[in-house]
Amino acid sequence: MAGRSRLLSCVCLGLFAVLCWVWVSFASFPDDQLHLEGLDSVDRGAFQPQSALSEMEFASIASYRGPGNSDRRSNKELPILLWWSGGLFPHFPGDTERIDCATSSCLVTSNRKVQLYKRTTSIIFYGTDFRAYEAPLPRLRHQTWALFHEESPMNNYLLSHGPGIRLFNYTATFRRESDYPLTLQWLPSLEYLLQPVAVSLEEKNRLRKEGLAPVLYIQSHCDVPSDRDRYVQELMKYIQVDSYGKCLNNKPLPEYLEDTATATGEEPKFMNFVARYKFHLALENGLCPDYMTEKLWRPLHQGCVPVYRGSSVVADWMPNDHSAVLIDNFPSPKALADFLKHLDSNDDEYSKYLKFKNHRMITNARLLEALQTREWGVNDMSKPNYLNGFECYVCDQENARLAAERAYKKAPKKNQPPKPKMAHNSHMGCPLPNPGYGDVQDLPADDGWLQIWPQDYWQSLDQAEGLESLIRHNESDPSLLWKHIQSMAVSRARGKH
Repeated sequence: MAGRSRLLSCVCLGLFAVLCWVWVSFASFPDDQLHLEGLDSVDRGAFQPQSALSEMEFASIASYRGPGNSDRRSNKELPILLWWSGGLFPHFPGDTERIDCATSSCLVTSNRKVQLYKRTTSIIFYGTDFRAYEAPLPRLRHQTWALFHEESPMNNYLLSHGPGIRLFNYTATFRRESDYPLTLQWLPSLEYLLQPVAVSLEEKNRLRKEGLAPVLYIQSHCDVPSDRDRYVQELMKYIQVDSYGKCLNNKPLPEYLEDTATATGEEPKFMNFVARYKFHLALENGLCPDYMTEKLWRPLHQGCVPVYRGSSVVADWMPNDHSAVLIDNFPSPKALADFLKHLDSNDDEYSKYLKFKNHRMITNARLLEALQTREWGVNDMSKPNYLNGFECYVCDQENARLAAERAYKKAPKKNQPPKPKMAHNSHMGCPLPNPGYGDVQDLPADDGWLQIWPQDYWQSLDQAEGLESLIRHNESDPSLLWKHIQSMAVSRARGKH
């Protein structure tokens, strides 16, 4: 009996401790009657548009308090940041955590019950999951919206239009102009670039004599806005290309690589296989300034030459002037093929593209400074990952905004109100998709690419303007989006919009 009494006492104490934890975490959450929203799911299949997040490790580590953070408030006094895309909540375990950032502290949560709470000062959205017809409405005047979008522009063209990006106050995107730039998210470190070539030039030349093509193309995500297959298909008329995967396939993968999952990571067998090629066709699935993925950085890491199309300003980030062959510098696929053949037959000229493997030959000051000064790391436990880094950026910005509001209310003649902050089109804006080769007017009306991506781009603008209209009219039902879009279309037809 005594043992049973002690056990019962321990259970009671344990339950009490759990209840205390819950109370501390949600101490000031009001008892408002709020409905729960379903959590979004994210499909990250092999060969789908990739995200550096898939390679990132998340660990449960002690909260870091910045040297400028003297915030001693309890959890029930802190502003709340709500991660709307619950599947991306960068904390484990649980759905709520206190964060102590560089200058201030916040409570972060993925629990949508807090959407309308007064202390919920900012909602953080993951761009790929953001849909106009699911937006949290009404948009409250005291809340800011923050956008995290490191993935391809094709995932959500709504964000590439002014009315779409202006919905947000803070941004973290691949564009260098965003508030919290993620431009080099796919480049882990300078050391990653400086790794010795995986396969020597002598071995590559030997493999060429045995029939290996000079150029590699490996893709199984075929119908994309950049229309890369159309360009590669034309290039294949003028130079030998070994094409693996579902797109333009002309060669089977070895049996040991048939599991396509190896093509989305850096599995050693896969890396050794592709490193044999002199040139890698590195064409992004969407074209936008500063959007650069592993398609660019991986060949550089291996000591292959990327033949690149993607970011229009990619030269700003290359180790030096002889690091990659840029497709847009050539007037035609034939001209590009002729140049690649020249490099293939001239070891001295080809080797110039690998000189950056000597750190003294990395001459790009912008690249070096960005790698040295970025506050987040890629699989670097000495630095926060960029999800936690961005939420801390939002936390510090929100605490500064709230402090400015309090100061203004207390002494309006002495203090200025906080200046409104709104994202600009340069934080994301990506151009209208164009054919990978040729002119759009020359495409037949039934062309598959033509029927998908230009339409998706302009329909996304309609949705952005529709959501803007919902917010302007203080609507609380996002399903009214289509009614607003129709109304604007009628007004436009009548010349009133």
